[in-house]
Amino acid sequence: MRVDEALLQVLAEEAGPLHSTVIQDLALRRGYLDPFQHKALRSDVLKTLTQLAREGKITRVEKGVYALPA
Repeated sequence: MRVDEALLQVLAEEAGPLHSTVIQDLALRRGYLDPFQHKALRSDVLKTLTQLAREGKITRVEKGVYALPA
C-alpha cells in the first residue's frame, strides 16, 4: 500500500483528528505500511500529510494534527 493510501485509510477508520505520530503508528500496527520498504518512513509520512492537506484531501486541525474534511 502506498503511504498516502495508508494514511487516508487510517483517518477514515478513526472518528476524529489524530496526531501524525498516531497516524503513522496505527498504519504500522495495522500492516498498511512496512517499515522495511520505507527507509525514511517518518519523513515520508510528514511529507505525504502535508501534500494531502494541500490537495484538500485532509484538513490540518492544528500543528501535527490531521483529520478528514467535514
